[in-house]
Amino acid sequence: MAEPVSLLQRLSYAVGHFLNDLCASMWFTYLLLYYHSVLGFRNSSAGVLLLVGQVADGVCTPLIGYESDRTAGCCGYGKRKTWHLIGTISVVISFPFIFNQCIGCSENTPEWAGLIYFIPFIIIFQFGWAATQISHLSLIPELVKSESAKVELTAYRYAFTVIANITVYIVAWLLFHFQSNEDPSITDNLGPIDIPIFRNLCLIVWAIGVFFSLLFHLGTRETKAGGVEDEGEIGERSPLLPRSTLNSPSAPLQWRHWLKEPSFYQVAVLYMCTRLIVNLSQTYISMYLTNTLLLPKKYIAIIPLVMYVSGFISSLIMKPFNKLIGKNLVYFVGLVLILIFSYWALLDTHMGDGVYGAAVLLGAGSATILVMSLSMTADLIADQTQSGAFVYGAMSFTDKVANGLGVIIIQGLHPCHTPLCCPACVWYYHYVMVIVTGGVAVLAALTLCTILIWPIRISRRLSVMPGLMPDREDSVSSSDLSLGN
Repeated sequence: MAEPVSLLQRLSYAVGHFLNDLCASMWFTYLLLYYHSVLGFRNSSAGVLLLVGQVADGVCTPLIGYESDRTAGCCGYGKRKTWHLIGTISVVISFPFIFNQCIGCSENTPEWAGLIYFIPFIIIFQFGWAATQISHLSLIPELVKSESAKVELTAYRYAFTVIANITVYIVAWLLFHFQSNEDPSITDNLGPIDIPIFRNLCLIVWAIGVFFSLLFHLGTRETKAGGVEDEGEIGERSPLLPRSTLNSPSAPLQWRHWLKEPSFYQVAVLYMCTRLIVNLSQTYISMYLTNTLLLPKKYIAIIPLVMYVSGFISSLIMKPFNKLIGKNLVYFVGLVLILIFSYWALLDTHMGDGVYGAAVLLGAGSATILVMSLSMTADLIADQTQSGAFVYGAMSFTDKVANGLGVIIIQGLHPCHTPLCCPACVWYYHYVMVIVTGGVAVLAALTLCTILIWPIRISRRLSVMPGLMPDREDSVSSSDLSLGN
């Protein structure tokens, strides 16, 4: 497929992850808060539910990536869009049960029974989420070829991610606002009375996401084999580079070849650090606001909204900065913003109105490093689109497992074992936010340094035609491999 020249084509692709983004926003921002503070689960039990989801996602992601690369689409629909449809259906049938009461449960129902009830829905949801995510990401290097076009399409995609999060938080704020207007006696503390709020929020964003998924499937075209065209023949067997460039043919990289590439691990660690910062800060910001800063519950919608508005603005100005200073330096700027937020949170334990400025820093920094890490992953894949889904799947695997382990460690060390917070929670969530943002940002900066010293490159063995030089290792940079550059 040629470069998508129309705005409609870009938008139709970008909304294909909207349902996932809406669900992910609720998952990371409200899951622990909902199960612990609203349904009354212990901190450790709420952490187990999130860990199960992350592990299920982490296991499913590389397997789906592998299958997405090797299987053809159903009835000529396109292999990426086929997996996208399977994932969407799985999310649609499972997600409404996650943010709702256990059917048939009562106050006397033991907690372990509730866990058994919710776990199957969480596993189905995470399988569907992974299938949708991997298939959608894998379309980027197939739909566009030049580096600037990949960055632009990734920015469009992330812009709608931000819009999805903004939608969730606006709807949440409206629901809390209407609740307080209807009954002024309702306290600012979360509890079982807020179950209808989260149920209605879930159903509203679910309906919006289904609508945009339909727009994606109607408006996005996928070539049958996705990739390079050669005299009408499209497929994985088409040569990736002209023979005049390499003087010999080379086989496309398959999944096992990626495991021998040093750059594969560099990008994987950087992507894992990025997701740890973005997802864990999103997960614990609500507890930080209510337990450490002691703000009313409406702020669990207002402050995340401020974060994602700033993220949206930063995504709009990212492309010219990327052209001016490059991906690595743009990523570093995002890390600096996050480190400033971490230092601010460490020193100021009673932010007051300053929490809005801190939210702007965290939102803009998170948006910047997320878009740049995805762009670096697309650079790593370059024109090796036949195994692109495996690469995205492997990156996502590291992120899901790391996030799940991070959450279960934080929940396991939590000083409280009841839904009611104790004074120790104030300092606990304070240091959680500082370590999650500042500590992981330092690790990401160290990983970025390795990329600056050893740039992202693909080293692969070339098969040689008779009469030519013996086999040798050639290093080809990802920018050289990208078609159109």
